[in-house]
Amino acid sequence: MDTIGFIGAGNMAEALIRGVILAHVYRPERIYISDVRPERLEQLAARYGVRPIDENARTAELADVLVLSVKPQNLADALESIRGHVRSDTLVISIVAGKRIETIARYLGDVAIARVMPNMPALVDEGASALYANTKALPKMEKARLIFLCVGKAVVVDSEDMIDVVTAISGSGPAYYFLLMDQMIKAGVDMGLPLDLSTALVLQTAKGAALMAELADREGQRPSDLAAKVATKGGTTEAAFKTFREGRLYEVLQHGIRQAYLRSRELSNE
Repeated sequence: MDTIGFIGAGNMAEALIRGVILAHVYRPERIYISDVRPERLEQLAARYGVRPIDENARTAELADVLVLSVKPQNLADALESIRGHVRSDTLVISIVAGKRIETIARYLGDVAIARVMPNMPALVDEGASALYANTKALPKMEKARLIFLCVGKAVVVDSEDMIDVVTAISGSGPAYYFLLMDQMIKAGVDMGLPLDLSTALVLQTAKGAALMAELADREGQRPSDLAAKVATKGGTTEAAFKTFREGRLYEVLQHGIRQAYLRSRELSNE
């Protein structure tokens, strides 16, 4: 069985570690982790039985698959610490937001590199991840995809530029839904519902709507088709929709998402 190593042991790394162990993709003793926080390494070792390593370079030497899961501002230091220690046959997977493959290759050379944009729901095994690979990593793409299938759904894009689109849609996307849910909860409270009841109703409504949309998608229907079924003529939903249109809510949402995309492009080119 292959080994996998993690440079950086934050929340997303832990989600992937838990996912691959539960899916029996990697055994705990074949998983190596390194981080600047010794207490974090001890915590994950005790929780999952994985093997903590004191030095990034050693983790890189041991790993058949090496996941870069550090913060963007720490990537340069992490890459410098493993320069010359990544084997030529290693698959490097970067989940570092806003950092292009060419940036990583400047430090590591001609190695197989896949860039992945996961999102927060991976923490509850319901993530949405998009992967892009350089030429050398293409034969290993299914190995990379399998890791992210352990924490949700994973798709492959054929252009690295599409990662910026993915960042705006699914990378930042959970926050859009959280914000909408929060505003719905507040509206319920403002109109008289106790906070706990408003929260419970909104969260269950969001969950149910997502499951219905997923089922409808398998049947060839769009979310807009479902919305039309709920919005009967002269009814309450239509009244809300009319206000949304008059307030140009749809245009604002589209504009906001595009701004997230443009900012992702800026970060990628820094």
